[in-house]
Amino acid sequence: MKHNFHTHTTRCKHAVGTDEQYVKAALRSGFDVLGFSDHAPWAFETDYVSHCRMLPTQWADYKQSVLTLKEKYAGRIDIRLGLECEYYPKYLDQLRRLQDDGCEYMILGNHFLYTEEQFPYTGHSCMKDAGVMEYAEQAVEGMRTGLYRYIAHPDLYMMYRDEFTPVCMEAADMICQAAKEAHMPIEYNLLGLEGELTGASRGYPNQDFWQYVRKWDNDVIIGVDAHDPDALRKSRVWDTALQRLNDMGHRVVDMI
Repeated sequence: MKHNFHTHTTRCKHAVGTDEQYVKAALRSGFDVLGFSDHAPWAFETDYVSHCRMLPTQWADYKQSVLTLKEKYAGRIDIRLGLECEYYPKYLDQLRRLQDDGCEYMILGNHFLYTEEQFPYTGHSCMKDAGVMEYAEQAVEGMRTGLYRYIAHPDLYMMYRDEFTPVCMEAADMICQAAKEAHMPIEYNLLGLEGELTGASRGYPNQDFWQYVRKWDNDVIIGVDAHDPDALRKSRVWDTALQRLNDMGHRVVDMI
C-alpha cells in the first residue's frame, strides 16, 4: 500500500492548507492510508508558548476534523488520527491521556531535549558531539516507553554536521538497536529529501547514515512529513526514496 503517517496541519503554525486538502491530495496521488500526526499539544508547566505546535485547546478541534474526514472518505482512503511527539519525561502522562482520548498512534519526533522550555532545537545542539549523544540517549529512552509507533527522522542529528564521524556512528547504532528491540520502524523522511532534490538540503536523510545502518536490518517506513498538501503530490520524491532504499537493501514497510 502507498502510505503516509506523517502529516501536519496549520495548527502547528508552520504548515499550510486545510485538512481536507491534504486528504484530496493524497487521493489524487494514490495513497491508501493517510495518517495525520500534527505536533503534540504539550501543556507546559510554565507560561512558555510553543511556536511550532498546536495549543492544548486545539486538540478537540483537530480530533473532530480528522474523524469527520475519516468518516467522509471511508472506503476511499484510510485516515488515521495521530500525533508527532517528543520524549519529554515529565509530561508523558499527557500522552497517555491523549491516547485515552482517541489518539490512534504517536510518532517519536525529537526536536528538543527533554523540554523545549529550556533546551535549544536539536539540530543546533547536535553540532557538538555531546548533543549527538544526548539526542541518541533520549531517542532510546523514548522508544523504550512503548508509547510510540516509530521514530521520525532518526538522523536529524546530522542536520548541521558535515561528516558522519565515529560519534555519529555510535548514535546510529544506539538508535537502530533500540528500534529493533522495540519492533519500531525508522523513518526515511521526505521533507528532508525534497530539500536535497531542490537544492535546499536539511542534512537528512543522510546517505552515510542510511548506508551505515543497513547492518541492523531495521524496518523502514517512508514519511512524507507533509506541511503542505502539495508534498503529497510529489511522486518524484516518493519514487526517489523508494529507489534509494531498495538500492541499499532496506526493507520498506507500509504499516505501523
